[in-house]
Amino acid sequence: MKISDPIKISYRSLTASKMRFFLTVLGIVIGVAAVIMVMAIGASAQQLVLAQVEKVGSHLIGILPGASEEDGPPAAAFGVVTTTFINDDLKALRERRNIPHLVAISGYVSGSATIESGAESLEVSYQGVSPDMIEVESIEVAEGRFFFPEEESNLARVIVLGAIRAKEFFPDRNPIGETVKVKDIPFRVVGVLKERGSTAFSNPDTLVFVPLETAQKLLLGIDYLNFARGKVDTSENVDRTVEDINILLRDRHDIEEGEEADFSVRNTASALEVLTRITNILKYFLTAIASISLVVGGVGIMNSMLIAVSQRIREIGLRKAVGARPQHILTQFLIESSFVTLLGGFLGIVLGITLSFLAAVIIPRLGYEWEFIVPISSLGIGFGVSFAIGIVFGLYPAFTAAKVSPMEALRYE
Repeated sequence: MKISDPIKISYRSLTASKMRFFLTVLGIVIGVAAVIMVMAIGASAQQLVLAQVEKVGSHLIGILPGASEEDGPPAAAFGVVTTTFINDDLKALRERRNIPHLVAISGYVSGSATIESGAESLEVSYQGVSPDMIEVESIEVAEGRFFFPEEESNLARVIVLGAIRAKEFFPDRNPIGETVKVKDIPFRVVGVLKERGSTAFSNPDTLVFVPLETAQKLLLGIDYLNFARGKVDTSENVDRTVEDINILLRDRHDIEEGEEADFSVRNTASALEVLTRITNILKYFLTAIASISLVVGGVGIMNSMLIAVSQRIREIGLRKAVGARPQHILTQFLIESSFVTLLGGFLGIVLGITLSFLAAVIIPRLGYEWEFIVPISSLGIGFGVSFAIGIVFGLYPAFTAAKVSPMEALRYE
């Protein structure tokens, strides 16, 4: 028997029932395309997140309430609320004698509320921040000013608008000096920030900012911080500053050496490592979920091949009667199932790349710096998994066909 004979027979048998062949291939196409899209979009999203973190520089430090492992995310990342990080801690961190290389630090709390300005009323996210925020985050004020130091602690009812919110509330006039109501409390607009554009998680231009303690006491009714972010004088002093912060907060919170801290201190480099680890886990988890559709496609192939076996019993008997061995029948059906999955794998890769490219065209128009990335590994996975599924789910129908008795097959009607 020539090597090409099983291929020719497989091609004729597959194309004899075009609709069944199409639906079987379609299941694999959808599964492979889903895997390619998840891996491609996951890689692009990961790059976006990491680029945003890198953009802020290597000399920033974040302090979050809640303990964490050295190489894991802090408790706050899982939505755990810890109330031990308070304003007095922030004031202690500001003292240069305690943390000599920390040039600026801001506390942060956040919430959402209905903000009214004349006839305009919007549900808006706000942040309570310290005056140092503009230095920490390298933000520029487009109009007016940012908060004065004394306004952080005297419950001043002043507000700074992000660029988009300023246009929404005051489209035809200068907002400086105007009044808006946050939870029915009047706030005077003192500044508008320059447009910054979308980040990986949100658009800061849609936020509004109020003094830290004003947000805590008047809007949220809390006395703790969600987190703090500080700026170190040089990147060479980051590790030293992290150590200084750990020593100071452990002392203030009466935490003995060796005991688990109730806070986490991270610099940009460690944040990048943690984010890379978390996004990789999410990416592979979503890939595993998408791969379920490939298993469903494999079940479809097995059902299709079993139907083909039942319809071709007479053909199998004739081939055995003229000398075909069981391994020849087994090979033929494995070639058929492999051909279906490899064709579906190729078409699925093309579809997945196409859809990922369309996402890379559309998403930047929404304001995100999105790169078109298709990992080479995803192409290998697409072909490899589709071929493996063809073999695995084709084995049972192939063995079933190979065990057909010639005498029984020739009597079959």
